[in-house]
Amino acid sequence: MTFIHPFDDEVVIAGQGTMGLEILQQVSDVEAIIAPIGGGGLISGVACAVKETNPHVRVIGVQPARLPSMKVAIAEGHPVTLNPAPTIADGIAVRRAGEKTLPLIQKYVDDIVTVDEEEIANAVLLLLEREKTLAEGAGAAAIAALINRKTSLSGKKVAVLVCGGNIDVSLLSRIMERGLVKDGRLVRLRVHLPDYPGALHRLTGILAQHRANIVETSYDRAYYGVNLGDTAIDITMETRGPDHIAELLSALSASGYVHERIL
Repeated sequence: MTFIHPFDDEVVIAGQGTMGLEILQQVSDVEAIIAPIGGGGLISGVACAVKETNPHVRVIGVQPARLPSMKVAIAEGHPVTLNPAPTIADGIAVRRAGEKTLPLIQKYVDDIVTVDEEEIANAVLLLLEREKTLAEGAGAAAIAALINRKTSLSGKKVAVLVCGGNIDVSLLSRIMERGLVKDGRLVRLRVHLPDYPGALHRLTGILAQHRANIVETSYDRAYYGVNLGDTAIDITMETRGPDHIAELLSALSASGYVHERIL
C-alpha cells in the first residue's frame, strides 16, 4: 500500500498549484490571492505557480486563530506541534506545519493572518446568504480575512479561494442563528412585567406596533430577581437590525418596562 499525505507531498502540492494557474488564466490582472492554510499544501502549490509566473502578485494565507501552526512555524523557523484546539474550520485544523510545505511558504507567501471563530462563522453565513454558496469553516476562512480587513489590499483586484463545503447541518444552523444575532436581526430581551391577565397582551401590542416578530417566549416567576406578583419573560424576536433594536428598547422604556438585552 502507498501512503498519500494530504498536504506534505510534492505531487499533491503540484496538483493543488494548478488552481493558481487557472486564476492567472482567468484573471490575468489579479493583484493578490488569499488562501486558507492548514498544513500548507494548497497555498504552497498556488503560491509557487503564481509567483514563478508573476512575482508581483501578493499571496496571503489565512489560519484559524486557535491553531495557527504555519504562522508559528514561520516565526520559529521550523514546524512546531501545537496543542489541540477546537475550531469550526476543522478542515484546516492542523497542529503541525508540513516539512515540505514550510520552505515553499517561506519563499513564496507574503503574509499569514488569522481569523477568529466568530469571523469564520460570519463568513459562512455571508457566502450562504449573498452568494448562495455553502462553504465549510475552512472554506470560508479566506473570505473571513477579507471582509474583516485583516489584509492591506484595499483597492486591489483580489482572488479569494473558497474551498470545501463539507459542513454539518446542525453546525450550520447554529452558525446562521449566531450570525443573525450579531447582525442585530435576532434579539432576545428579558422584560419584567406584572403577573395579571392582559399584561402580556399589552407588552406584545407594543412589540407589534414596532413591527418586531416574536419567535420564542419563556416565563419565569422565581429567578432573575423577580418580585412577588411579577414575572420575567424572555422574548426572542426577529428584527431589521441594530437601529430597530434600539427603537424597541426605547419604546419599552417609554412604557415603563424594566428590561435588559440578553447577549
